Amino acid sequence: MAAALALLIKLLPLYVTVALGWIAGRYLEASGKHIAGIMLYIVTPSVVFSGVMAAPLTPQVILLPALVFGFCTVIALLHLAVARRVLTDGSASVIPLSVGTGNTGYFGIPVALLLFGEQGLAIYIVCMLGTTLFENSVGFYLAARGRYSIRDALVRVARLPSVYAFAAAVALNLSGVSIPGAFVPLFDNLRGAYSILGMMIIGMGILSFRGLAGNPMFTGLAFFGKFVSWPLLALAFWWLDAHLLGIYDLAVHQAIFLISITPIAANTVVIATLLDAAPRQAAGTTLLSTLFALGFIPVMIAWVFGA
Repeated sequence: MAAALALLIKLLPLYVTVALGWIAGRYLEASGKHIAGIMLYIVTPSVVFSGVMAAPLTPQVILLPALVFGFCTVIALLHLAVARRVLTDGSASVIPLSVGTGNTGYFGIPVALLLFGEQGLAIYIVCMLGTTLFENSVGFYLAARGRYSIRDALVRVARLPSVYAFAAAVALNLSGVSIPGAFVPLFDNLRGAYSILGMMIIGMGILSFRGLAGNPMFTGLAFFGKFVSWPLLALAFWWLDAHLLGIYDLAVHQAIFLISITPIAANTVVIATLLDAAPRQAAGTTLLSTLFALGFIPVMIAWVFGA
């Protein structure tokens, strides 16, 4: 109970930031679309680059983002197939982003630091890169396909800098190159901006209470994929690896499980806003999932981790 209460207190600033974003959008006419562009093309690639540069890269560690990326893709494609059958309002293309990834950065990093400490946080961040790569490749492509041709969607994916930031950081890290000391404070500040702006843009997308739930079918499918399918897949891998494969230790299993129970990613709103793909629906469902996670995450952690 004490651990759950400490976690709740740790999460409260995130909700205050969402409220500040709503105030900025409602009363200051702040443009969520402009901030979305800054996040996607400047801040997120910078965070990916600095995170990979700081990670101790080994073949086993490098495989972790690929493993998480594969999990995200499987969840996304399965639920997209369902969404295309039940959603007729043009929002089906946003489902893969809603269920495949999660708010692993803005939301997950503070939780991981609280649960795992600095050493466990490094493992979590490496795993988290798999969700970032999914968002900026397969997830973006599937969302863009709702409005663009295959060629145009692929061109838009090719323009996303996060994929190139990841590849460049891996190459430099393996070559023994590190970030110059003069630039370390810059990347630290960009990580702070990543968290603050990412949560605020959720609030900016909500300008009326009526827009929170939107299409109940969309919200229900997104919640099922994010809070049922993803955790079940993570637990299945945990059991399989612990009892049969023996590839990873407990810290990795816990990191992947934490990724699976984070709420819908704020970057879903960022990408939906940029593509004009049901942005209000994405923002409302993302906010509802974030509110739901306030109670869901402590309960799941207490149950699975024995906190």
